[in-house]
Amino acid sequence: MPRVTRSHTVAHHLVQGGLTDLKLSEAAQKKDRPGLYREDGFAVRSVRAPDGTVLTVAGAYGPDWVMTMAQIRHRLEQPYIRYTVTDDAPGLADQELLVRWATAEELAARKQATAARQAPLVALLRRQQAEQDAEDSGQASLF
Repeated sequence: MPRVTRSHTVAHHLVQGGLTDLKLSEAAQKKDRPGLYREDGFAVRSVRAPDGTVLTVAGAYGPDWVMTMAQIRHRLEQPYIRYTVTDDAPGLADQELLVRWATAEELAARKQATAARQAPLVALLRRQQAEQDAEDSGQASLF
């Protein structure tokens, strides 16, 4: 069962990430098209999951709402924020994402995927450091 995800907490994380809260009413979020707004930003609202848990829907609005949606996803899936974002839940519009707290399994999988993605770079950096250390130790004997 997912944990309660409060919309004001999600909005706070997004504002801290540099996004603009348009503070749209729930009615405006359900009826308006995302491209109608002059300023890029987001709006949040609460929804109930089938099990009764309160979750949050974050919607992207403005001329470049697709980029705003990507920024919302990126910001909320940072390791220190710990949300899971999905766009394939029933009842979501094209510009909306369902936000909920990530499970321990999801966080572990995310950490593992990040480590696998960074492995080639880490190996390169270690090899360069080893070469530098070997070079430095050879020069130290000269002095």
